Amino acid sequence: MNNKYAIGIDVGGTTTKFGIVNAAGEILVQSRIPSNEQDFIEDFIHELYTKMQPMIMQVGGIENIVGVGMGAPNGNIYTGTIEYAPNLKWKGIIPMADLISKKFGVPTQLTNDANAAAVGEMLFGCAKNMKHFITITLGTGVGSGIVIDGKIVVGHDGFAGELGHTIIRPGGRLHKNTGMRGSLESYASATGVRETAIELLTLHPDKESLLRNYSINDLTSESVYECAIQGDPIANEIFEFTGQILGESLANFVMFSSPEAIVLFGGLTKAGNLLLNPTRKHMEENLLPIFKNKVKIIFSELKESDAAILGASALVM
Repeated sequence: MNNKYAIGIDVGGTTTKFGIVNAAGEILVQSRIPSNEQDFIEDFIHELYTKMQPMIMQVGGIENIVGVGMGAPNGNIYTGTIEYAPNLKWKGIIPMADLISKKFGVPTQLTNDANAAAVGEMLFGCAKNMKHFITITLGTGVGSGIVIDGKIVVGHDGFAGELGHTIIRPGGRLHKNTGMRGSLESYASATGVRETAIELLTLHPDKESLLRNYSINDLTSESVYECAIQGDPIANEIFEFTGQILGESLANFVMFSSPEAIVLFGGLTKAGNLLLNPTRKHMEENLLPIFKNKVKIIFSELKESDAAILGASALVM
């Protein structure tokens, strides 16, 4: 195995990141492509294949690749299919593992993207010595991976642990891609932060805010962060509200599985304490006494996306 390598692929709602990983768990080279520019899955796979060819040649060619591991939204570890992923352009059931295997000529294993990230954290990250933890990915959507007794919880059909789609505000904000109302993802994702910004700016038309310098099209969670660190009151209110929603949700998750830690990663974690402080506060406020002050909330120590690439590659190493 010393001269063998695995390809790890992380399909996100906005960006697909991929790399070649050695047996020691080191990402030797990595790159990315947009996830949703191609209308047809075959075109997406061809773009991925083309982009990876120079990387594969760097490790001596495809004969040195033991397989492809992939994490994707609504990825089913049992069937190798992506099924009705709300944040991806390709609808229905996509036989992704089979398509990748035929294109690359090596075995392919697929799982949920957040589960892949959880495996990455367990093998190489801040959860290395933990047997009970939850990962929460805060990106375009909200993904989650639940580890109990050192094993990923996948359920009887491969889809257990979709914490991002649990209802935290019954009858609340519409999630445009699922048609559900009040799910965690509709509030605590980067997309949700943007929606909260638009709502608050509309609700308080006379309140000054640096966010009004952005057009609706240019307003992002990152611009909310940039305004918040400058002391903008509406931007700070957005993170307080987002942290409240996330913290209340995490309290439910803690009382379900009693984890040692909750590991947060993804683009939204760049907000740091602006998000972490209200999240921790509202989680603790909504816990039964037997759970209080026992569960750490920590940010991933791996570079963004590395956990998912490493965890995906571990499926075939």
